[in-house]
Amino acid sequence: YGVEKDSGLIDFNKIRETALKVKPKMIIAGASAYARDWDYATMRAIADEVGALLMADIAHPAGLIAKGLLNNPMPHCHIVTTTTHKTLRGPRGGMILMGQDFENPFGLKTPKGKVRKMSSLLDSGVFPGTQGGPLMHIIAAKAVAFGEALQPSFKSYGEQVIQNAQALCAEFVARGYHVISGGTDNHMFLMDLRSKGITGKIAENALVEADITVNKNMVPFDTESPFVTSGIRIGTAAVTSRGLLAADMPFIAEQIDRVLTAPENGTVIAEVKGTVHEKMQHYPLQAK
Repeated sequence: YGVEKDSGLIDFNKIRETALKVKPKMIIAGASAYARDWDYATMRAIADEVGALLMADIAHPAGLIAKGLLNNPMPHCHIVTTTTHKTLRGPRGGMILMGQDFENPFGLKTPKGKVRKMSSLLDSGVFPGTQGGPLMHIIAAKAVAFGEALQPSFKSYGEQVIQNAQALCAEFVARGYHVISGGTDNHMFLMDLRSKGITGKIAENALVEADITVNKNMVPFDTESPFVTSGIRIGTAAVTSRGLLAADMPFIAEQIDRVLTAPENGTVIAEVKGTVHEKMQHYPLQAK
């Protein structure tokens, strides 16, 4: 499934139509560049209707979900996966979560003939299936990250991340950029640059030269390859960690706009780089 061409939003009715037609064994709710919240309850109803497992990939919004700022997949999804970095702000790593355990739907049994629980399949799939020795320094770092995520201040951080993303998004819309779906509910948004006459690759490279980090990203119905793309994805988790607020987002939009307007102008890029350095020296890298 994908998004609607005009709105940039997921049509859950079309997901249901497709599911009824193809009868999938699993439906996945999640994306790496979707700026809107997910209706997990509706997707679970669709999965139940066709006898499919429902898995949520919340790698990007996990930190926002943890503090109740976005819909929670746990009551609805059979399995939930996430990274421990991104909005959870921990070390690079991953987690597989599930709610109430259940017998695996594949009929796999123990040597004694008992149907194995799904948790058992997940455990053996991780070890010894794909993972070997534990990295204790990463485990310790995860503990620190989860401890931070339990604090009330982490909700304030998540709220600011969303406010910053929405403010930055609105600034680009006001400047005439095409933001997919017209806004954002989370920490990021996707911009289609075709109306500006540049590719995502050109935009990313020019912005990197100005010490502004975004990534090239395919947009819905893109005609460019994944190595070129027609858009860029912008997120606010990192700048929020450094202490920037919604009032700072027009500054960021202005610097990005200057580069995208003249992506091959070395003088402009150098000026933007200097302006960025001058601004960010007041916001050191340690987390706020």
